[in-house]
Amino acid sequence: MDAPIEFDVSHIRLQERPLIVCDVDDVVLHFFAPFLTFIDAEGHEFLPRSFRLTGNIVSKANGSALEEKDVHRLIEAFFEAQEQWQTPLDRVVDTLGEFSKDADIVFLTAMPPQFWEQRRRLLDKLELAYPLLASLQPKGPIVRSLHRQRETPVAFVDDMAHNLHSVGEHVPECLLINLKPDSIVHRMAPAAAAGIPEANEWGQAAPLIQAHIAR
Repeated sequence: MDAPIEFDVSHIRLQERPLIVCDVDDVVLHFFAPFLTFIDAEGHEFLPRSFRLTGNIVSKANGSALEEKDVHRLIEAFFEAQEQWQTPLDRVVDTLGEFSKDADIVFLTAMPPQFWEQRRRLLDKLELAYPLLASLQPKGPIVRSLHRQRETPVAFVDDMAHNLHSVGEHVPECLLINLKPDSIVHRMAPAAAAGIPEANEWGQAAPLIQAHIAR
């Protein structure tokens, strides 16, 4: 099997100071709640039966589950129209603004790259004008490429355990924070490894990050 193509981060210019890498969906911007409203407008609903979208999004007309290709089509339609639907989490704008005085911030979103421009416009409109990377590749190697084994502190914030584990494997010195909203889908999500602190909002995550980057 061919090795995965290394994700290009050469255009990201970091200073010699701490680095904070943040996921976007349900970490910086609300995703699941507006997505439910979006699919409702499309004639569908989510049944909280397991931690999956495929098999749990059903037609309101006949109750049949949408096939995987149709679920992907819905997600892509949502990302296409994200500027109309997604809003920032409480306190994220001010919190990241404060951190940006002493640290570099990079957004790393698990989103098809073709929707980068829509997300860039939305983040800029919300005064979240930090560098944005969009990739469906594992996040660990990308954060490793960003940090480049510098001696400055690095932190990574995500709502999904597999992304946190990936970064922990590739950047073991990184502070990992599992920030996730209290939603029906997140309650069913796989748990992050023991020792990874959890937070439900930025007021809980900020002190952990601050203590780490102030070392």
